[in-house]
Amino acid sequence: MKKIILLLFTVFFLGITGCNKCEKQEPKFNPEKEKAQIENILDQYVIANENKDLSIIKKIWANEDDIVLIGTDSDEKLIGWEQINKAIQHQFKSFEEVYISISELKIFINETGNTAWFSTMLSYNFIYKGKAMSFEGIRFTGVLKKSTDWEIVQGHLSIPAEVDIETEE
Repeated sequence: MKKIILLLFTVFFLGITGCNKCEKQEPKFNPEKEKAQIENILDQYVIANENKDLSIIKKIWANEDDIVLIGTDSDEKLIGWEQINKAIQHQFKSFEEVYISISELKIFINETGNTAWFSTMLSYNFIYKGKAMSFEGIRFTGVLKKSTDWEIVQGHLSIPAEVDIETEE
């Protein structure tokens, strides 16, 4: 009987000390560090758009056929890097003196640390055909994936609209 009690006590003791070691394991990734990297990438994206630097934008977007960018025009759904690249080049030729500011940036990362999504508000100012243009409150959301580095795989821009819908009382 003493041997059975001793065996149970040993198993119980090893179980407790084994669990303590499990709790002390570090997470596989540091969410705050990853969020800082993503924020840096989004800042680079803004600066690259302002400076018309396609080489940086090409590094930020995944160069794949299944990435998506939905723009502000109703027919602007770009699929694949080639379509997105073409649209960005067209924008660079059309706009001058671009200034973009971001606010209300929110970044979230999944539990495995390989997918992230964000939302932010943009103020977009530029010269188009000699005329100063300004769009405030543009909503920009997107998804990034991480293989080696973080890359944008989906983006969506929308401009708030006033919709006059009567409410029932």
